[in-house]
Order: sequence, then structure tokens, then C-alpha cells
Amino acid sequence: MVSSDTLTLVLVFGTLYIAMGVFAFYSVHRIRKNLEDRERDAKHRLYEIAILKEIADRTGYSLNIEKILDVITGSLNQLLEYSAVSYMLLKPSKIIFKTDLQRSVSPEFIKDVKTRMLSSLSALLGRDMGGVAVEESITGAITLDDIKEPILSSFNIPLVIGDQLVGVLTVSHTKAGLYKENEMEILYKIVNQASQAMTRLEDVIKTEQGKVAAMLESMVEGVIMTDREYRVVAANPAAKEIISYKKNTPPTVFDFIEGLKSVLDVQGKLEEAIKLDKTIVVKEVQAAGKYYQVIISPVKASTTSIKGQILGGAIIFHDISPEKEAEKMRNDFTSMMVHELRSPLGNIKKIGELLKSSKILENKQEASEYASMLYLSSSSMLDLVNDLLDVAKLEAGKLDMDRKPGRPADTLREIVAFFDTKARDATIALKLFIAPDSPETITFDAKRVSQVLKNLLSNAIHYTPKGGTVTVASFLHKSGSSITSEAQALNIPWIGDQMTTDGAQVPDSIVIVVSDTGTGIEAEHIEQLFNKFAQFATSSRQMDHDGTGLGLVIVKGIVEAHGGTIDIGSTVGKGSTFYFTLPLLTK
Repeated sequence: MVSSDTLTLVLVFGTLYIAMGVFAFYSVHRIRKNLEDRERDAKHRLYEIAILKEIADRTGYSLNIEKILDVITGSLNQLLEYSAVSYMLLKPSKIIFKTDLQRSVSPEFIKDVKTRMLSSLSALLGRDMGGVAVEESITGAITLDDIKEPILSSFNIPLVIGDQLVGVLTVSHTKAGLYKENEMEILYKIVNQASQAMTRLEDVIKTEQGKVAAMLESMVEGVIMTDREYRVVAANPAAKEIISYKKNTPPTVFDFIEGLKSVLDVQGKLEEAIKLDKTIVVKEVQAAGKYYQVIISPVKASTTSIKGQILGGAIIFHDISPEKEAEKMRNDFTSMMVHELRSPLGNIKKIGELLKSSKILENKQEASEYASMLYLSSSSMLDLVNDLLDVAKLEAGKLDMDRKPGRPADTLREIVAFFDTKARDATIALKLFIAPDSPETITFDAKRVSQVLKNLLSNAIHYTPKGGTVTVASFLHKSGSSITSEAQALNIPWIGDQMTTDGAQVPDSIVIVVSDTGTGIEAEHIEQLFNKFAQFATSSRQMDHDGTGLGLVIVKGIVEAHGGTIDIGSTVGKGSTFYFTLPLLTK
């Protein structure tokens, strides 16, 4: 019979053994659980490292968040189970909705996912997104109408770049209670790290864009810069002026699309330039009353880490209106030259044909008339050729001046006497006034100054109606004084309207004036007077006007070759005053 002590001992050891067994079981279980947790953590960590590396390798942390999200959603099945992983991205005019199906679901399932995501965006943004156009794309498994399983598990991750919400990522499943905090945390972490990398890159780009925007402000060319999503990041005042943009808020790409819709496909050209990485040149676009050459080009990063990466696009509007106007002037000038040459050449040809007849030569009076016509026609052609040669010399800086001491008053009297008959025939009073203080002798090219006076007097008489007056005058100008005041003090007929200077900065000079009571010249035509390609409209409309308009170009060149200045004042219906100066001291 077993004693009570022995039984007690057996019970103690049995209990101890059971306790040790239970302890060992739970210890092994705990060790195994720790190992499983470590293995899971290691697996998650490896996934995290792998996915971030893949994002870096495939996108280079570009600003294209779609590429980054495509990498994440494409490998998410390694981390967790899902029926669908979806993302929505905000674009300027639409929302991009992409879903990747791991298993087949119903169209209602997709619709529910989309509705929930739009609701999330509306809540996060504080505005209703239900009316925004959604561009939908579904990949992976197919949708089946006969599947009726609803969404029972899901979670959202906001997509934020630089403190700005750009979209939302959603994972959903037909099973309930699937997603644990651990898996969700890893996905949050991956998305957050990718967002932070993009934010840093965007900060770099914004800094560079800020520098560029500051430089753009002063550029005369219109410049628009956009990011890869075609959002306008910079538009200078010249660009806004092209579309007459007056709002205080920054313009969007849609403002430019609308403003230029009839002349330029802004969005299409930008997309082509950015996606194909090429520069597009549109030779001529007419907008806002001007002509522009438009250059559309991708903008690439220069920072070492992302060097060569396309960051967006740029549109440059180069104003070619002056070139277009110059081209028109050149064409008009060529037509004028042809017209001026055709008449004398035609006369010479006809005279040559008539001279073939011996009967013409026998009639001395007719022969004399034809010889006179031949002389006038050839002289007209020679004058035109000489004018063209003088202009060519002026442009080359080779117009020679034969300056010698001479008496300018003698030159004035000679030229006025030459035009006296022409003035009397036109019933115009031609007057000469030489001020007592006018210098008697200066160093100048008398022949060239005569050429200047002939041109000015010829124009003055031509544009002065019958009964009018043309006055030629000369006086001394003192440096620091107003030429207008000096002329008026001498009672010289003077029209100062439109004159660009009062002559205070002009050195001591002799001033020679040609003033008329003619038709006058409109203000917008005055600046064209000394342009070799433009004969101002007032004269070009006169049917009886002959000439190429080169005379005043040569006049200006001769005066400036003497170191002098030339100016004009005019009032329509009242008359015009031309004056030029010849310095007393030559350099």
C-alpha cells in the first residue's frame, strides 16, 4: 500500500512535469511566433526595398506619378491579397481612374470602387468632384455580370506631393476583415517615400522655375512654360498680351488654348514636343494684330541627378512683325523701282525705233524734240542709279565728303535761283532769308549740301498749293540754346510740331531751314520719311508724284556725314519745316 507521502511526491512531480510541459509548449509557440513575425517583417522589408528600388530604376523619381503608381500596383500582390487595386489622379480638366483586377469582379464592384474614391477625393478637397470627367482604364482579370460579390474590405491612401493632394490609392476585396494594420502601414510607407522623393524633385524644379520666371518677366518674346501635366508654371507679360489676358490670377493652359484656338493647336503641339522629345517650329502665326514665329520645345533638367529628364514644355512667341513689314516694304520698293525704270526705258525704246526712220532725222524740229526726250529719259534713269549708288555707299559707310572752306550763303542763293522759275510757274512765292549772324564761311561739301537743298526744295514746292510760300533760311545756332526759339526770334516761318529735339545738345552750327505752307505730313508717316523702303502714304497717293523716296534717305546720310542733325516739324493742312545743321568745328 502506497503511503500518503509517496502519493504526495508523485502528485508534486506530476504537476511539475505538466507545468514544465505547458511552459515548454508556450515557449516553443512564442519562439515560433517570433520567428514567423521576424520572417514576415523581413519579407515585408525586402518587399519594401525591392519596390522602392524598382520605382527608382523604372522612373528615376520622375514627376510622372502614374509610372510610380503603376509600379506599386503591379507588384502589390507580393504584399497582400486583393480583388482590385485602384488609383485616381487629379488632372487639370479630368480625373484619371485606373484599376488592376487580381480576380474577376462585377461591373457594379468597379462602379462602387469609383464612387467611393470620388467621395474620398471630395471629402479631402472639400468640394464635390462628382461632375468632373473621369477617364477610366481597367487591366488584369475581366469583369463578369453574374458575380454579385460586393466590397467587404478596403482602405484608402491619399496621394500628396508637396502638401498638395494629387489623388488617392484604394485597395479592395470581396472578403471581409482582410487588411491588417501591418500591411497597410507598409503600403503607406512606400507611397509616402515615393511622394517625398517627388516632392523634393518638385521643390528643385520650382526653385529653377522661379529663377526662370523672374528672367521671363523682362523678355520681349512671349514665353509660356508648363510641367508634364500641361499646367502653366510661368507665363510672362508678353505671352499674356498675345491672348489679351487681363485677369489678376495666373493663366492656365486652357486660356491659351482658347485664345489661340483659331491659329495654333497649343495642346497638340505641346503633347507632340514633350512625348516625342522634339522641337517644333511654326513659321508664322498671326495673333493680336502681329505676326509670330512659334517655337515649342521640351524643357529638360540640368541638375546632375536628373540631367536630361523632360520636366515639361515651353512655347516661345518671337515677334516677326518688323520682318514682315520690312519684307512688304522691300517688295513695294522693288515694284516702285520697276515702275520708275519702266517709263524712261519705254521712252528710250520708242525713240530708238523712231530714229530708225530716216524721215525723222530729216525733220530737225522733230529730231530735236526726240533728242530732248531721250536726254530727259536717260537723265531720269541716271538719277535713279546715282541715288541707289549713294544709298549703297551710305550703308557701307563709304559716302565720300569733299569738305572745303566755302560760303554757305552762296550755295543757298544758287539753289534758290535755280528753283525760282519752277516756283513762279507753280504760282508759289519762294523766299530766301540769311540771318545777319549766319556764318560767312564754314568747312563743308558744297556739292553734297546743294544735293540736300535741291531735294528739300523740290519736295516743298511740289506739296505746296498755288498761292503758298516756301522759305529758305539760315542762321547761327549756339550750343545749349533751343533751335526753335532761335528761329522764332528771327521771325523765320517755323512749324515745330512732331520735332524730336529742340537742339539744345547740338554744338555750334549753321542751321539751314526749308519751310512751306503745304499739305503737311501726318504724324504716323513722319518716322517713315528716312526709310529707304518706305515712301510715306501722303506722297505715294499723289498721282502726279514721281520719285522713289530715296532722296530723303540720302539727305539724312549727307547731313550726318557732316556731323550734323536733321529734323522735321509738320501740321496737316498748315505746312512743314525741315531743318538741318552743319557744325562750325569739324572733327
